[in-house]
Amino acid sequence: MGAARVFIKSFGCSTNLADGEVMAGCLAEAGYVLVDGLVDADVVVYNTCAVKGPTENRMIDLLRRVPKDKKLVVVGCLPLINFERLRREVAFDGVAGPALGEKIVDVVRNVLKGGKVCALENADRAKPSLNLPRVRLNPVVGIIPISYGCLGSCAYCCVVFARGRLRSYTVDEITSRVRLDLANGVREFWLTSQDTACYGLDIGTSLSELLRAVCNADGDFKVRIGMMTPNMALKILDKLVEAYKSEKVFKFLHLPVQSGDNQVLARMRRFYTVEDFKQIVNAFRKAFPRITVATDVICGFPGETKEAFEKTLHLLEEIKPDIVNVSKFFARPRTPAAKMDGALPFSEVKERSTMLSRLASKIALEKNMEWVGWEGEILIDEPGTVPNSWVGRNFAYKPIVVNSTINLLGRAMRVRVLKSFPTHLEGKILS
Repeated sequence: MGAARVFIKSFGCSTNLADGEVMAGCLAEAGYVLVDGLVDADVVVYNTCAVKGPTENRMIDLLRRVPKDKKLVVVGCLPLINFERLRREVAFDGVAGPALGEKIVDVVRNVLKGGKVCALENADRAKPSLNLPRVRLNPVVGIIPISYGCLGSCAYCCVVFARGRLRSYTVDEITSRVRLDLANGVREFWLTSQDTACYGLDIGTSLSELLRAVCNADGDFKVRIGMMTPNMALKILDKLVEAYKSEKVFKFLHLPVQSGDNQVLARMRRFYTVEDFKQIVNAFRKAFPRITVATDVICGFPGETKEAFEKTLHLLEEIKPDIVNVSKFFARPRTPAAKMDGALPFSEVKERSTMLSRLASKIALEKNMEWVGWEGEILIDEPGTVPNSWVGRNFAYKPIVVNSTINLLGRAMRVRVLKSFPTHLEGKILS
């Protein structure tokens, strides 16, 4: 009998995708055969997400549909966020938390021997080595978790149960990984975390120091910085703007505001004000007028009045973010928000979500129309959704779709933008 075949799939944030790449790398190095489909597998490993109620429901549904003749291992955030439901509704053979690293090998080995494995102890404190092997989802993109956990206590957040408190990698550990990935053909790095702005506060360094060190690495590459909370970004604002001046850093800022009303922000336990959020955006736009600003908004949080909701709409009209990720509020297990008064009828939450999404789409199109006629260099970082199409990113991380029968992945191309849509731009290759 040959080596056991494993199908592994990850869901959710870029940190979880990075965790999945490492698990795949460790399994492959241990001699397991990685397969592309459920049907060919002896063992199915689902690396789950459960940040929102609907996401958890989709995960549970997916797990329940795994054929009974397959061994099922459930890892990631779901087991730590809602283990009771998982145990009640899913027949699994092994369960473990996120950031499992090389421990996945023991879990799979024991499951194949017929054991029932539960490896949840201290799972919210996991921090696998950055030197572990990985099987990348995209050969030109290196996803590097710079830390796990955060320093927040948001009233609605259940991720803290899964990811725990802040644990940062050293600057040396991260830059070593960058150099290793560059040698293996990576052209674009995603520095990711639950909150990149609090990176290093546990080990006496900061995101701005890390960025300077990463950008000092030799090679032709770009860096995308992941989500940062406004209160943490504000503490290092001047140094952060300075670090962004490197040509290697995409001018892309993901700064979740969550609400345009300060009272709602206080109820959410978000330790900043709308004014703080605006100060950060304005500082970045002053330094980089064409920066792409992405934000997140939760609508229908308990106690969100009509006036509070309208303040959120007005904030979006004023700031005009390029990207707005709109979420309906869903109470998550064991969170303070689940016990709060002032819950809104779901019909009202849905209506507010629709209004926000329409406004976000309108603003996104307006912002993208400003790029029509732009000429410059893009890095092709993924295949398009239709044959012979490719997606590249310009200095502001704007996705620009171009057509070519040649494989362009990882190549820099000079393009002209011809058309705009709310979600992307379309361009023509000039050279």
